Amino acid sequence: MTSVLIVPLCHVELSHAIDEGEGHTNVDDWRASHEAFWRSTEVLTALGDPTFAVDDATLVVLERFAVIERL
Repeated sequence: MTSVLIVPLCHVELSHAIDEGEGHTNVDDWRASHEAFWRSTEVLTALGDPTFAVDDATLVVLERFAVIERL
């Protein structure tokens, strides 16, 4: 782990969206993809809260790491 930031969802930067490596080229696409995951039946069931929702103020954890070995 090289860094951990906790920021409001509206403050996720383009560099993070790109560096995550999922093919996102802008923050809007990154956010839409992640919101779809967070609204999935599996996540809502795991949370035990079918009304869970995110907005601009929702805190997210942004982790960065260095790959030290590829398996």
